[in-house]
Amino acid sequence: MIIRNIVIMLFASGMLLSCNLATKETTSDDTYSDMIIVGAMKNVMRKGELSSSIDLDTISDKKGLYGLGPESYLTGELLINNGKSYVSKVASDSTMVVEKRFNVSAPFFVYANINEWKEIELPSNITTTQDLEKFINERTIDNKRPFAFKLIGNVYKAIIHVQNLPEGTKVSSPDEAHQGQTNYELKNEETEIVGFFSTKHKGIFTHHDSYLHMHLITKDESKMGHLDELEIENMKLYLPKK
Repeated sequence: MIIRNIVIMLFASGMLLSCNLATKETTSDDTYSDMIIVGAMKNVMRKGELSSSIDLDTISDKKGLYGLGPESYLTGELLINNGKSYVSKVASDSTMVVEKRFNVSAPFFVYANINEWKEIELPSNITTTQDLEKFINERTIDNKRPFAFKLIGNVYKAIIHVQNLPEGTKVSSPDEAHQGQTNYELKNEETEIVGFFSTKHKGIFTHHDSYLHMHLITKDESKMGHLDELEIENMKLYLPKK
């Protein structure tokens, strides 16, 4: 009887330890508690779910708020940069209109509140999006993920796009989703870039071939869009300070 009781106690202890380890494994990869993901890129691109998943003016806490995504029905690009909301729309092949307003919606959107940043000098060999992705991944290997980040400084060259899907267009593939998309080239511009990093959200808020989703806005706020290509001149990286 004594041996039987000991076996039962050891089994129960093992189960408890297993549960604790399982809990630790589940929570160790937690994201920041104030980061929210709404909708999914793949549902927009593959299933044609173009309508609103979130109205930006319903986000109550705008202090240190950062976020990005496309406008509903893919008629523009959205960016929230430190509590200020921007909407960009195509005006012509070479011009766009950028407005400041929160009364806009998105089919998918990712956002977070960050009030403290850690500034990091980028090494001189970090010049492209691919360099940046590798650097951020290696630098934050022990950080909670996903997370928001930003870059401030001069870009030597960048290509951004603004979605401009014709009204009534049905979407069932990325090619169909990008009809009307207009690309804009920037050179030697002072900019801010807001980005979100994740190794586990491809097709949710990053593309299938990237850990990054970034939107760029120029210092004079006249141009803003989804960042496709980047050549860094002199920029500083900012990561959440926690």
